[in-house]
Amino acid sequence: MQSLNPMVDHAFPQEEVRAVYRAIHERRDMRHFAGGEVAPEVLRRLLEAAHHAPSVGFMQPWRFIRIRDAALRRQLHDVVERERVLTACALGEREDEFMRLKVQGLLDAAELLAVSLADDRDKHVFGRRTLPQMDLASASCAIQNLWLASRAEGLGMGWVSLFDPAEVSALLGLPEGAEPIALLCLGPVHDFYEEPMLQRERWARREPLSALVFDECWGRPSDLFPTPSFVEPA
Repeated sequence: MQSLNPMVDHAFPQEEVRAVYRAIHERRDMRHFAGGEVAPEVLRRLLEAAHHAPSVGFMQPWRFIRIRDAALRRQLHDVVERERVLTACALGEREDEFMRLKVQGLLDAAELLAVSLADDRDKHVFGRRTLPQMDLASASCAIQNLWLASRAEGLGMGWVSLFDPAEVSALLGLPEGAEPIALLCLGPVHDFYEEPMLQRERWARREPLSALVFDECWGRPSDLFPTPSFVEPA
């Protein structure tokens, strides 16, 4: 007999559903690593998860470079440090606060992966004619897959984007047209942050979802969220 509610048949068992949401909610942008290593079979699984991300027009624009050479890591760290100083200067009154944030993961993490957009992605027009930035959106989905799979495997990951793309391209020998978008620090950690690091450090806070979801047009509150009841002033 056919089910009256076919969507129920497609749902994962509740334990697996909870595991998916747990990975989403406990994922953290990690900056503190415990050294160690990532077993090759685990790294292959993680990259396979990344490679199964959705991509606009099935263009698969992501390219991964595994960086194991210590000298190259140090060079990339120096590139990041230079940009960190320049970013701090651009922040004005928050300069000192920003400089206290840690970016040593490039040196401490078990694995370092550079993610680049492919050099031949301009040939992909499907879904990009008016929104060419969908190549970046697609690669970001791959990074998110990698992040969630890493959390499920008990590994931390941090996305570093403080760098001059031209300097990173030169160090990694990227072909013309390729564009680096991330340096991913990956590996064992002592603990996962209970809350996002930048929230813990009072740099920013997570916005209430009700302020970010609208119905029909920009700015109209969604009826998905109950309107707070009016409280008489004391």
